[in-house]
Amino acid sequence: MTERQGTRRNTRDGDESLRGTETKAAFKTTEFIVYVLAVAAVLIAGLIVDGFNAMETWRYFTYLTIGYVISCGLAKSGSRNPQAEGE
Repeated sequence: MTERQGTRRNTRDGDESLRGTETKAAFKTTEFIVYVLAVAAVLIAGLIVDGFNAMETWRYFTYLTIGYVISCGLAKSGSRNPQAEGE
């Protein structure tokens, strides 16, 4: 196998070719699950709690979304795609 087909790493059994990316799909991460649960909690609280109006609900929803998008960007900023480098 050539170096263009994948990155190599040493293991106990010898060299092993790596393929794919270092990051997972967004829906498979714990950050996404926590984000969905937090958004659900904010929206439910907006419906149930007195004094928690719609403007506050959507403001917190927006804050959560901005935080999640920044978190995903930071998590993937340092990762690389070995397939794209060697193609």
